[in-house]
Amino acid sequence: MAIYDPLNEFYKSVSGAVKENEEIRFRVKGNFDSVLLLTKKDGESDFYRTVMDKRDGFFEVTKSFVRGLYFYRFEADGVSIGLSEKTYSADFGEDKTDFQLTAYAENFTVPETIAGGIMYQIFPDRFNRFTALKSVEQGKKYHADWSEIPEYLPDENGKVLNNDFFGGDFKGIIDKLDYLVSLGVTVIYLNPIFKAYSNHRYDTGDYLTVDPLLGTEEDFDELIKRCKENGISIILDGVFNHTGADSIYFNKYGNFDSLGAYQSKNSPYFNWFSFINYPEKYESWWGIDTLPAVNESSAGYIDFITGIGGVIDKYTRKGIGGWRLDVVDELPDPFVKKIRTAVKHADPSAIIIGEVWEDASNKISYSERREYFQGEELDSVMNYPLKNAIIDFVKNGNEKTLSYVIKSEIDHYPAQVLNSLMNILSTHDTVRLISSFDERDLTGKSKSELADLSLCGDDYDKARVKLKIAALLQYTLPGVPCLYYGDEAGMQGYFDPMNRRTFVSELADKEITEWYKKLGVLRKSFSVFNGGSFTEIFAESGAYVFTRKSETEEILVAVNMSSEELRLDFNGNLTDPMSGRVYENGKKLGKGEAVVLINALV
Repeated sequence: MAIYDPLNEFYKSVSGAVKENEEIRFRVKGNFDSVLLLTKKDGESDFYRTVMDKRDGFFEVTKSFVRGLYFYRFEADGVSIGLSEKTYSADFGEDKTDFQLTAYAENFTVPETIAGGIMYQIFPDRFNRFTALKSVEQGKKYHADWSEIPEYLPDENGKVLNNDFFGGDFKGIIDKLDYLVSLGVTVIYLNPIFKAYSNHRYDTGDYLTVDPLLGTEEDFDELIKRCKENGISIILDGVFNHTGADSIYFNKYGNFDSLGAYQSKNSPYFNWFSFINYPEKYESWWGIDTLPAVNESSAGYIDFITGIGGVIDKYTRKGIGGWRLDVVDELPDPFVKKIRTAVKHADPSAIIIGEVWEDASNKISYSERREYFQGEELDSVMNYPLKNAIIDFVKNGNEKTLSYVIKSEIDHYPAQVLNSLMNILSTHDTVRLISSFDERDLTGKSKSELADLSLCGDDYDKARVKLKIAALLQYTLPGVPCLYYGDEAGMQGYFDPMNRRTFVSELADKEITEWYKKLGVLRKSFSVFNGGSFTEIFAESGAYVFTRKSETEEILVAVNMSSEELRLDFNGNLTDPMSGRVYENGKKLGKGEAVVLINALV
């Protein structure tokens, strides 16, 4: 039997991705005559074979790597050894997956902007309205009643216009800062704030102007200032793959005082877009004609976004904490690199987070391998794989997938990236967290049926228990939890825009809110959540147990989603900071129970 564990420093001296040219020691245990290390850089067809030196009970070799993505495996006495996806360790067979290694630039660092903190995502139109009476442009609708249901049905042409507004604004966010502080929030991630036609504002109309419904630029500056006074930084949503058809740049409907690309080939913006049959047929995001796709190789567009005095420069110098890049896998690598250069030039401490729904270390997009974490592009990504794994575990008791996802991220990502991963459980693009634990079969339900659907009674109570366990994992696993506004109040919603309803604080589930406040205190109170080591203790039969450890403290988190009792054995007294209870020489966990135990090391 071959023994190799990439997460154990005895076998691989550096856990996770490594610096380019850094010496890495590999070790394999086993009763063999010879062992080879086989490595190949991404894109190469043949493995480079290196003989490992035989030691007392193991084989070892030391290697370094130039920047890039690598795959490796071992060969023991002529038999191939790869990665077992069941145990995330070595296993025999040509059919086994290769191990993976990323070598990143020596000067690659990730700002401490979000590390150890708590993020809070706000959909600006729906979070809080400070100024109630507002007028909207022609073609838009305004809800005077904050608690109304957003419009979700298509019009007579079969289109959902997203043109109804509730009037959430910058001053409304300022008004809620005390509330956000009580949740332990250190970072606010705002969905788009630039002037646009729709309520989601992913159809940018003017990058250099904040949407008037949100307030003035002075209001935005005041928001940044007040957030900083409360220890909160702001992440803006950068939508740079497409603009709105109703924009200064495209101006399809003539609503702007500009010569748009749709209006004339002499437009200064004409080369920003790709026309198939001018002017009616053009490249657009996923074929949606209100979102014309931008040509990110256009020199004029690149300079507008990334140049001195450009979009990124302007807002970053205002003092925001960084950017979340919308659909970053649809932005070419050279453009993403220019974005990074622009951000870091304006403020080296600003963070860059990408929207990637898969493992970002080996992502292939449009037939090209991406280079997100090799040091010249992103600092972090939205952690959709972990989101899906946590919900699956809590809902179905699938601890194997959860274990695999966590181990693969630790193995694949640079440590500084892992510490700043944006750990989500729901967003504006997904089902609301508590709604994801609805056990009813919703297959075939229409939008109208789903709009009227909600959890109540025993179904709601069961979902609330699962939400609290999912949140506990989100707040204690490596990375930074990102709370989608209203999840801490038990807000429900199965689809867009029902997952984007207005936040009505009077309807909040106070039990859930208090749980999140306790989780906020937990993260703030213990250093293990900012770079502390992670060790999986147990992952079997619907139960998952792990520790986070620093030099001064160790925290054990145990979750039991099985039908059997789980017994935790330990010596002495350990305290659960969530309940305040002290357990002596052990703790039993029934189905659907979780516990956090603190062990002071000094």
